[in-house]
This record gives sequence, structure tokens and C-alpha cells, in this order.
Amino acid sequence: MKRKKDEVSTGRKSLQYRGNKCLNCNQPLDVSDVYCPYCSQLNSKKQLSAKDFFAEFLSSILVYDSRLRNTLKDLLFRPGVISKNYVKGQRLKYANPFRFFLSVSIIYFLMEGFIGYINPSEKDNQLGLNVKPANEASIDSLFANQPPEIFTPDSRGDTLKAKQLGIPLYYSEKSLDTLSFFENYSKRSSLYMSYYFRTKTENPVVALDSLNHSNRFKNRWLYSRSITWYKIISNPNAFINYITSKIPFFIFFFTPFYALFFWLFYSRKKFTYMEHVIFLFHIFSFIFLTMLIFRIPEVIVGT
Repeated sequence: MKRKKDEVSTGRKSLQYRGNKCLNCNQPLDVSDVYCPYCSQLNSKKQLSAKDFFAEFLSSILVYDSRLRNTLKDLLFRPGVISKNYVKGQRLKYANPFRFFLSVSIIYFLMEGFIGYINPSEKDNQLGLNVKPANEASIDSLFANQPPEIFTPDSRGDTLKAKQLGIPLYYSEKSLDTLSFFENYSKRSSLYMSYYFRTKTENPVVALDSLNHSNRFKNRWLYSRSITWYKIISNPNAFINYITSKIPFFIFFFTPFYALFFWLFYSRKKFTYMEHVIFLFHIFSFIFLTMLIFRIPEVIVGT
């Protein structure tokens, strides 16, 4: 009995945090009430902390009930109010922000995968696949009409190598090493992009061997980046689709950093770091929910 009394007197259940009114349903309470007899919410005015937030998340992970309806209604039509109410204490009325964001993200991923399944052309246009560029002729013209270059003393050999490889220009490793960093990077990228366009060689090791360039990590990395840049230029729609598919990952993993920025920017306001996290989860949930709604017609129509 004594142990139970000690547990009640510490943490969020402490007497010092109790109020005379339920923050969730406004039911009048007595300071002796640990929970609201009407809605069962904990009688506590303690400011939300990370520990409290994740404790509520774990306790509500298996149950949505009416909170889903309230969350959807306020999130779609009053996105600012839901964060305000949740921070003020109306937490049983709404779904846990982190859990809801996670659920919406998972549904969005599943729908994207389903759309890619019923519409293979959209899936095949993702960056990194071997698709035929829409503006290949313009890319060919771009590489074929390279401006005259000022070559090093090894220029004759470079010209012969370019003809041998079927590319408009060639720079040997020796000639590139004599250039400044930025000029070296620029000409090396142009060479690698031009070589990939002519040969479609994806393997950096094979490409560098054909170009007689050293098989160093820097060269392999730059060749791979040149392929990526070529695909962006030749098929910008694929790049947009690729970036769009990665947005949920960026938002999910960078939310703590966004919240830290808001917390520092509004440091004079009496908002905790976790309250900024809650606000951002609600905003991002609203964005994904909107994107999800706009994608539903594609699933129904199948185009």
C-alpha cells in the first residue's frame, strides 16, 4: 500500500501536476483523482517530455478506435488546431502523432508500389533503370558538338584515343593531372558522361580500364556520378519520380533536425523540443495524407 502511494506521488501522477479539470473532456476533477472517471485520461498538467510522448505512443500502438476519426477530421480541415489541442492535453482524443505519421507513410509506400505494379511504365521510369532517354538526339548533339579544347602535349594521342573509342573528346590521365582541381573535375566528368553515352557501360571498373584511367575510388565514384547526371539530363521525369519516392525517407529521418531548427529559432517561446516534433509530425502527416488522397484516382482508373 505504501509502495503504491509512493508511485502515485511521483512522475506525471504526482499531486503537484494534478488539476481540477480534465484537459481532454473538461470534466470537473478532484486533486485526489489520478484518472478522469469520464474519459480515463491521466489527470496531469505536466509539460510533455520525450519520455511521456513515447510512453503514450507505446500504450496506444494497438488501438485507434474513435481517435482515428477525430485525427483525420482535424488534420484535414484544421491542421493547426490538432497540434494545439494535443499539446494542451487532449491526447486521448487523437492518435499518437508519431504512430499516425508512420501509418500514413506505410500506406503511401504500399500505394506507390501498387501503382508501379499496375502501371509498369511509371515504375520503369525510375532513375537508375536502363530506359531509353526521351531526348537522346539532343544529348547526342551535346556531346558531338564539343567546343575545341586546348590539349596538353599529348593531344595527338588523346585525339586518336577518342576516335578509337568513338567519343568526341578524350583526356588521358596524364593530361588531366596537369590541370587545376575544378578543370580536372569538369573535363573528367564530360569524358565519363560522353563515354557512357556511347557505350552504355555501367561498370566503372570496365569503363576506367577502357579509358586507360587508374582504378581509384575517386574515379569510380565520379564515373558513377556522371552516369547519374547523364540520366537526369536525358530523362528529367525519371529523376523527379525518383526524388518523390524518397521524400518520405527524408522527412522521417530529418524530422528531429527540423524540430531542432524550429526549437532554436523560436527559443523565446515557451515551447519544448517535443512540442515542435509533434507539430512537424502533424504537418508531414497532412502532406502525405493529401498526396495519398490525390493518388487514389490513379489506383481506381489504373493510369
